[in-house]
Amino acid sequence: MFSLKFAALAATALVTWSASPASAMTMKECGQTYKAAKEAGTLNGMDWAAFRKEKCATSAAESVSADPPQSADQRKQDTSAAVDATVAPAGVTFPTTLAAEFKTEKPAKARMKTCLQGYHDNKEAGTLNGLRWIQKGGGYYSLCNARLKAES
Repeated sequence: MFSLKFAALAATALVTWSASPASAMTMKECGQTYKAAKEAGTLNGMDWAAFRKEKCATSAAESVSADPPQSADQRKQDTSAAVDATVAPAGVTFPTTLAAEFKTEKPAKARMKTCLQGYHDNKEAGTLNGLRWIQKGGGYYSLCNARLKAES
């Protein structure tokens, strides 16, 4: 029974690998080829979808992403760069150290509670300037947490 399943799996893998040619273009290369053909006027009325199917010979898996897979280290560097690039509006203040009353908490919870306390202080003072607790691109919590992590 096991050998039958293994044989079926092997046959499926063989068919899949042979279905997409080794010379298949990436989406970026295909796009460049399409633009060149469009500028040269050699599309003969073909739209992008038809051109891609006929000329680029990409499989569905290749068309989803042309980016190489990233390692965990690369993803961590990418996310830390995004946090560093986000700048708080002028007038917003952040705590520089953990609040004394939260020192007994786990580090993540202590940072969150300290940041929440700072957020409420800024909100009462009216210095948030449109910055929300959590928002796309980095809200108060994200910026504050990153700063407190850097301090410890």
